[in-house]
Amino acid sequence: MKKSLRLVLLNSALVVGLTASVLSTVQVPVQGKSKDTSYLIAFKKEELPDDFEERIEEAGGKVETVVEEIGIVSASSNDPEFLDKLKESQDVLAAEEELEIHLDEEEPNAADGEPITDIPQPDWDDSDQNYHDLQWDVKRVTNDFASHEISKGDSKTVVGIIDTGMDFDHPDLKRNADEKGSKTFVPGTDDAWDENGHGTHVAGSIAANGKVLGVGPKLTVRAYRVFGATGGAQQSWITDALVSAANDKVDVVNMSLGGWRWMANNYGEKGDSASIVAYHRAVQYAVKKGVTVVVAAGNDSRNLGSLHDMQEYWKETYGLDIKGPSRVVPAQLPGVITVSSSNEWSEDEIAFYSNYGNPIDIAAPGGDNGPEYDALYRKDPKGDYLDKRDFRYRALSTWPTYLPPYFTSNLKGYAFMHGTSMAAPKVAGIAAVIKSEHPNYKPSQVAALIKKTALDYGKKGQDKYFGAGEANIFEALQD
Repeated sequence: MKKSLRLVLLNSALVVGLTASVLSTVQVPVQGKSKDTSYLIAFKKEELPDDFEERIEEAGGKVETVVEEIGIVSASSNDPEFLDKLKESQDVLAAEEELEIHLDEEEPNAADGEPITDIPQPDWDDSDQNYHDLQWDVKRVTNDFASHEISKGDSKTVVGIIDTGMDFDHPDLKRNADEKGSKTFVPGTDDAWDENGHGTHVAGSIAANGKVLGVGPKLTVRAYRVFGATGGAQQSWITDALVSAANDKVDVVNMSLGGWRWMANNYGEKGDSASIVAYHRAVQYAVKKGVTVVVAAGNDSRNLGSLHDMQEYWKETYGLDIKGPSRVVPAQLPGVITVSSSNEWSEDEIAFYSNYGNPIDIAAPGGDNGPEYDALYRKDPKGDYLDKRDFRYRALSTWPTYLPPYFTSNLKGYAFMHGTSMAAPKVAGIAAVIKSEHPNYKPSQVAALIKKTALDYGKKGQDKYFGAGEANIFEALQD
């Protein structure tokens, strides 16, 4: 049983978000304990030079993280000329200050909507009690759980969840949560237990088997923790986690995280930034090893296919004039399945917060605040309609039993949340159930089947909001 001291670790949110839980857009240079700056370095070849550590030290830096398989290194330095010195090496493709991402979380004190309090608290000894009827999202992608009659997945099929960790003792997860195989990439931590809640919620949507049900209740879920209790995730930790999951031979990876990156090296230089190179190489490494990588589209209400929309985003949000193109990564990288968020009440509109555009491959239910809030938001996105939110339109899933209830309800061990973070794991679960039925399928075949059997919401055929449509595992198993 996890020690109760973890209760004190979540008294404050990581970062205040206005809409939904998932991706951060904050570009924060990483400062070490000694006030050193952290740098991300992409070497030209994926095979690191034999003397890379010496070169970094000669330039005034110290190696922190090495992702040897793809030629990515993070280093710290207090030398203001470190980057200039490092870039003198012809072996260096790109180098920059390392950026970290933070989970967007709603501030409970800003919650004018009333929390849901009329649902009975879980009685862990009552095997007949469940919340299945409240799971409109999982019910929809499974055709009211009918897919479970055909396949619930199997324990040999593993989904790696790169996130905040997991509550391995949760009654709905402990039968198929792989604590032994889980890992942490957060310095100063020695386990993958969830101190935030986000990762546990994601895991439940994939494989919960109890009072709530996941898409594949017999799948194995494994945590690759890249977030601390109150801190962000550095690019090198995320990249390292993805490569590690691939080396561990997981079948599917879910990444309900990400952030905006400008493509040039911090404004003026040509070529991709080191962070985009790192993400791209890590994804390709995983795909070549047979891993299906599922990612969230992001919660910025932006058209990812519009250069103008992206530049406007930077200006409005941070006051930055980004002249060239930018990307949301990993959502806009080749090789991943990018998921937008649908809602309960419409087959024509995606969730108000969801990013959209030509990178969208598929949609899945991520929840929202209901049709009344949606109409007000679309009329004036900057208005204050918090009191119009209906939390029952969000996605119900598992929450760490040792953390206080999430502010949307008073339930212990469960939470109503929304975001493309909540949409992506449904697709990850679908991909994993497909893999359990077709172990030899390549990632491209898994993705093709998901798209082929999607329900065609929105405009007929492929569109910029739903992609190929809303994913459905029952239809995929019928194919």
